Amino acid sequence: MTETTHKQTTRPGAADRRRSPEFRLAAGLLGGLRQDLLTGAFAYRPLPPLRVDSDFTRRFSGRPRAYALWTPHTVVAAVGVVAMLLNLASNGTDGVAGLLCGFLALGPVLLTLVRPAGAFWLSLAATTVVGLVGDDWQSWPWAEGSFLSHLAVLTVVAIRTRPRTAAWMWLLTVLYGSWIVAVLGAGHDDIDASPMVLFSALILLVVTVRHIRREAQQEVTAQQTVTAVERSRRTLLEERTTIARELHDVVAHHMSVVAIQAEAAPYRVENPPPELEKAFATIRENAVAALTELRRVLGVVRAEDYAAPDAPQPTLADLDGLLANVREAGLEVEKTVTGAVRELPQGVELSAYRIVQEALSNALRHASGASARVEIGYVLGGLGLRVVNGPPPAPNLVKPSPGAGHGITGMRERVSMLNGEMTAGRTDDGGYEVSVFLPVPAAPADEDAA
Repeated sequence: MTETTHKQTTRPGAADRRRSPEFRLAAGLLGGLRQDLLTGAFAYRPLPPLRVDSDFTRRFSGRPRAYALWTPHTVVAAVGVVAMLLNLASNGTDGVAGLLCGFLALGPVLLTLVRPAGAFWLSLAATTVVGLVGDDWQSWPWAEGSFLSHLAVLTVVAIRTRPRTAAWMWLLTVLYGSWIVAVLGAGHDDIDASPMVLFSALILLVVTVRHIRREAQQEVTAQQTVTAVERSRRTLLEERTTIARELHDVVAHHMSVVAIQAEAAPYRVENPPPELEKAFATIRENAVAALTELRRVLGVVRAEDYAAPDAPQPTLADLDGLLANVREAGLEVEKTVTGAVRELPQGVELSAYRIVQEALSNALRHASGASARVEIGYVLGGLGLRVVNGPPPAPNLVKPSPGAGHGITGMRERVSMLNGEMTAGRTDDGGYEVSVFLPVPAAPADEDAA
């Protein structure tokens, strides 16, 4: 007979869950104290200089800017020197005790530049030494210079750390002031523990509010950045969806024509060979299958309320009607065509028409009352477009545009789809110009003619 003993293993953290909430709260607070002010208290953490692109340093140039980078270090050192002079003046400069008190006021302030947490403990220790060796008639336990030195240490350490550290330093300062007054305060009349508690609370409160405000600004900035990226991505997807819808109709039209012509071709030839009839039948079947798959795949980009247009998609031949509508809306526009006008692929014609349409719409929204010019150039390698408008006659009266801001994005997407080039920007006279080149491969007939 075998006897087996089962050992029950307590899961990590189970003992903590059995303890009271008060105990866990106290343990968490003490853990925060150990992390902020005890663990690695004298670790080397130098204060970095200001950034070159900060608001303060941008005010200077050349060598003064290089010096301005070290402004925080200079300010801290200057405060330490003032604290040292105050202790020297109150304790005398001719004795060892006076010099010791002076350097004990300067040392903690300078230490905040490299070891901030250690500077706090050094400040408390220095205060005790100055209170013991200093003159009896000065304020106690913080002499004049030590008072300024400790406030400076609290401020710099709080700025360099977190609000929780500021709370711990203030609480420890209160406990230290209460303890030293109760234990060593006999015979001292000018007790300044209460002013230290009050002033340190006000300063640390200001620093904490600054920390919270800066963190809030960083969160808002990060959220705005994410929102802008998401808005840009959504705009891009919307424009691509619109382009895909239009091209779906164009491609579907071409595939339908291929299927119809393949079906009618055998009847145009008297006694066609069986091989020819079979080839046309195969072409028609493949065209119909491709059309079905095209509608199935690209149909997902259609919105639920989207209806296919009854009329064919517009081309450059329809620009005159567009310009007439724009003129009725109040924009004086003229058209110039250079080169030999020829029929271009329907995708190029549609994209060119939409680009001109969007550019003129932007001119109507942002330059009401101005004049515009549309230039179309047929060249050997493709099509050139240039839409430029002048500045609005009364810029102050132009109302903010109600548009969604998709115009430039949509134009760039159309140009990128055709491997073209586009530039858009303001002109020297305050107007706006959009220049586009859409490459068009030469047709075989054009190559033979060349």
